[in-house]
Amino acid sequence: MPIGFRPRIISEKPAPRRRHLYEGSGKVLCDGIEPGTFVLYFKDDIEASSPPVTEAEETVTQPKKKIPGKGIVNNRISDLLMSRLGDLGIETHLIKRLNSREQLVRAAEPLPFQIVMHNIAADYFAKRLGLEEGTYLPEPLPEFHLRTSDTTDTVISDRHVISLGWASESEVEDILAAAQRINDYLSGQFLALGIRLVTISLEFGRAYLADFIDDTQIILIDEISPDTCHLLDVKTGLRLDKSRIKVSEEEVNDSAFYQEVAEKLGISLESSLVSINAPLVQV
Repeated sequence: MPIGFRPRIISEKPAPRRRHLYEGSGKVLCDGIEPGTFVLYFKDDIEASSPPVTEAEETVTQPKKKIPGKGIVNNRISDLLMSRLGDLGIETHLIKRLNSREQLVRAAEPLPFQIVMHNIAADYFAKRLGLEEGTYLPEPLPEFHLRTSDTTDTVISDRHVISLGWASESEVEDILAAAQRINDYLSGQFLALGIRLVTISLEFGRAYLADFIDDTQIILIDEISPDTCHLLDVKTGLRLDKSRIKVSEEEVNDSAFYQEVAEKLGISLESSLVSINAPLVQV
């Protein structure tokens, strides 16, 4: 036996890492811990807050930044809101929250588009339609957007979705109905807390219920957090979403709105686990 050798004890073994299936800007999708499931891991990365570019403009890659603790807060917020939507009978991918950064979710095939519900004209939507920033829309306006890997924003119609075979006509009807219910509930929930829901981006997936390929169900996937919602503080008029963050700057001190939204929702965040009041970290 070599000098200095000592047997490895079980506790010294590194924790097994789940196989990554997909990595996005704010989350990582991993193999599930049981058949028919995935594990969703929430990262601290933050994207640029600039509006999407048009096809005539060049996409500029922004430096990747981190807000320490953001993933923990978004995990808690999304878990709470997804659970409440489930209680209302809206099918979601959430099974349970595993720990501070991970959720166990139902396996689903993500659809290649998302639906954005607009309640107030803001940002690129207002600019694109020539509306004054902050204009209240007469009714919630849904828009289909093609999911792309860059910042180019492609608005499509429901006929694109159906004609190109991305979803059937009945599935599109289900998606629109679910999006309207989700928007109505969250608008009321946030308004009761002094927050106005400006827009919300929703992603849906197709869950397979049996061995038959046609036995499917459309469910809500992804997350609901300040990264997928545009929120406005009713009293102060300040935005409570990532539009306040300028990721091109080296330091930002107003990213505590993540924690502010969580606290308004009644989520207790121990200071030992997360404190989002620090500058961005460039990686």
